[in-house]
Amino acid sequence: MRAFELALVLDAKGLTHDLAEIGDSWVISVTPETALVATQELSSYIAEPKKYRTKIAAVTPFSGIAIGAIGFTIVLLTTAYCVGTNLLGVDWLSVGALTDYRSNLHGWWRPITALTLHLDQAHLLSNVAFGIGAGSLASSLFGPGIAWGGILAAATFANCVEMLVAPLGYRCVGASTAVFAGLGLLSGFAWAQRLTLSERWLYRWTPLFAGISLLALLGTGAGAGTDRAPSTEHVDVVGHLLGFSSGIALGWIYARLAIPRTRSSKPQIIAGALATLSVLLAWSAALHQNIPH
Repeated sequence: MRAFELALVLDAKGLTHDLAEIGDSWVISVTPETALVATQELSSYIAEPKKYRTKIAAVTPFSGIAIGAIGFTIVLLTTAYCVGTNLLGVDWLSVGALTDYRSNLHGWWRPITALTLHLDQAHLLSNVAFGIGAGSLASSLFGPGIAWGGILAAATFANCVEMLVAPLGYRCVGASTAVFAGLGLLSGFAWAQRLTLSERWLYRWTPLFAGISLLALLGTGAGAGTDRAPSTEHVDVVGHLLGFSSGIALGWIYARLAIPRTRSSKPQIIAGALATLSVLLAWSAALHQNIPH
């Protein structure tokens, strides 16, 4: 009730007062000595503009989440089979792994192909599990095609940057960069949306804090999987950070441009097809350059 709220204001200011119920109303009484000060404090409080927390409009989840998750899993498992059998007589790890740009100036496909390669079953299964989780959350928000297409784009960009900064002789594989790109996509989107709300700064920045906490928890420890060559078995912290940062930037763009603008299936199909085609073209180029003749 309003009377109790005003009484709390007087309490906070250390002004003696009484709160009593008279009939159907509550009355605040003060001593003559403090009447002027109490009136000024209450008037000032009442005149202050009040800020109320606003809520983000409810989002109806997209359908077809399983489609993207199944496609992601098929790509990783199929590539793992090809690696294990040296299909077509090609060392898939060598031709598809991410390297520094000085070691392979013409391997434009590597930022994409490296995302589909893994060193062992544990590395593969952990990235499949985490990837399905992050991708499914993004798919429910953006739709499967736009979500996975965005994740691939952000992760590819991150790998391109990593190629430029990697030391000579560097080699890296793994879908974990894409996993963290997915987490960044969600964090960046939620962060951009909350910055427009009339909330305290802590509420507005919570999505970003949450994403950074996940990055610190999963992206710098053994649970993230081994991403580098067996000769230098370490977690690819730089790749995880770049993937997460790229995802945040893309999530911000999605929020600002209100993507997806429609719930029509056509944009989802186009985005999903482009993502799939990008992976196929990358591997086609890699194999064309390296199949024994």
